Amino acid sequence: MHGALILTIIFGGSILVLTIIGSTILIAIKIIKGGISHAGQKLQSEEARMIQEIYKGLSLMEERIEALETLIVDHDRKDRV
Repeated sequence: MHGALILTIIFGGSILVLTIIGSTILIAIKIIKGGISHAGQKLQSEEARMIQEIYKGLSLMEERIEALETLIVDHDRKDRV
């Protein structure tokens, strides 16, 4: 039973290592060939814009949560007095 587990770990690990090595080689070839295509650049700029919108939305949400926390704390203080 332990032998099968060890064999599975070795086999899975070797597949993982081969996948990582292959991916690294493919990325290196893509970088050497010239990087990102025009469509890839357009997609990348769209993703950057979306991330910026998400960041802006999260900043606004943080401000709203802080305002709500202030209201709750003030309300609790009034109830205690």
